Parts: sequence; C-alpha cells; structure tokens
Amino acid sequence: MSGIFGRSYQNYDFEMFSISHLVMIGILLLVSVCLFLFRNKMKNTQWRRTEIGVAISLIIIEVSYHFWMLLTGSWNVSHAIPLELCSISLILTVILLLTKKKIIYEILLFTALLGATQAFITPSLNYDFPHFRFFHFFYTHLMEISVPLYFTWVKGYRPTIWSVFKLFIFLNVLMPIIMLINKLVDGNYMFLSHKPDTASLMDVLGPYPWYIFSLEGLLIGLSLIVWLIFREKSVNKTKVARHLPIQ
Repeated sequence: MSGIFGRSYQNYDFEMFSISHLVMIGILLLVSVCLFLFRNKMKNTQWRRTEIGVAISLIIIEVSYHFWMLLTGSWNVSHAIPLELCSISLILTVILLLTKKKIIYEILLFTALLGATQAFITPSLNYDFPHFRFFHFFYTHLMEISVPLYFTWVKGYRPTIWSVFKLFIFLNVLMPIIMLINKLVDGNYMFLSHKPDTASLMDVLGPYPWYIFSLEGLLIGLSLIVWLIFREKSVNKTKVARHLPIQ
C-alpha cells in the first residue's frame, strides 16, 4: 500500500502546530463553542439517529484503522491493543452514545477532557494531512471530547463529587489488569511499564514506579477541577425549585 494509506510517512510527516494541526484545533474549538451557544435550541431536537450514526462511524473508522495496521504490517500486540487511555475513552464514547448510561458519562467526562484534549493539542502522531491516520486520529479524539460536552450541555448530564470517586475506582481496577498485559506482551500501555523515551511531564514526577502514583494523583486533582467547572450549580437548583408548583 502507498499514498494516503501507505505505511511510510515520508511525504506526510506530521509537525505539531502546523497549519493542518491548527485547523483541527480550530475545528475542536468551533464545535465546542457551538455546542455551548446552541445548547438550548438543540435540546428541542431529536438527536437519537445522529447519536447512533456517530457511534457507528467511530466503530467503522476504528476497525478500519486496525485493518490498515494489519495490511501495512504495523499491527503488533505490544502497542496495538486498545488499552491506552484515549482508546479506552473511544470505547466509552461509543457505549455512551448507544446506551446513554450516566455512569459511562461520569468516567468519560474526565478521561476525555483530560486525556483526549491533551492528545489533541500535543499529538503523538507521525502522519499529516491528508493521510488516513491523520483523519482517524483527529476524528476519534474530536468525538471523544465533543460527545461528553454534548451530553453535558444538551442532554443535561452533570458530574457529582461521586463521579470523581468512580473514576478513581475505575482507574485502580484497570491499572493492575493493564500492568499484567504489559508484562505478557512486553508493552507499555498507559506508560505503566516505563516512562516514554522522549521528554514528558513524567520526567518530573519521580522514578518508576512512583511516577505512576504521581500521575494518578495529578489526574484526580485535575478531575476535581473538571467537576467544579461542570457540576450542577446550586443557583440552578434554586431557580428550578422556585418554578416547581406548590403541592
């Protein structure tokens, strides 16, 4: 295979904050702003078919990505299993769109806004526009961020302080499983085996394995900030209470 579906990125070498990258960041900001500004109008529209359509499109493009890796000989059990935080967020995004379960939203809101947003701004990506991998990366991450925002502003879902606790439980159930898989396949999913080879935030978080606990603490701390921003404000509850009919 060659061209936009080829394995070589010689003609598609991605550069951070290039025009194509800035365009994608601009699209993310535009979608987020539109979801917020038009949230009240969107509440009066039935979006179920769109929700299911987006879920199906995410499944198709993710399956296509794995087929592409197989066809180009780049699929390997040590790095291609969907066990990275963004891959897990993608699975949660599809489940949320199909089931509308609140508990899925509570976990996705944090993993997506903290993980996918960071990946969107500082992507670990080799392929630039118009390569297939470029579209796969930015479309999946765009949806991972947009879907929980849509469920917050349009569908009325809100995190509670218990949502942060659920995230903590989710991560601590997930981590030992991924650490075991890392040992079995000689992988480094979620950087639980060692720090990345390139410079990163983990360099200041201590040696292995202590940086893992530092990362978890940082994630929980940032999740509390996300909760403070997106929680249901007490003033809104007061307004609702005022408009409730007297029994």
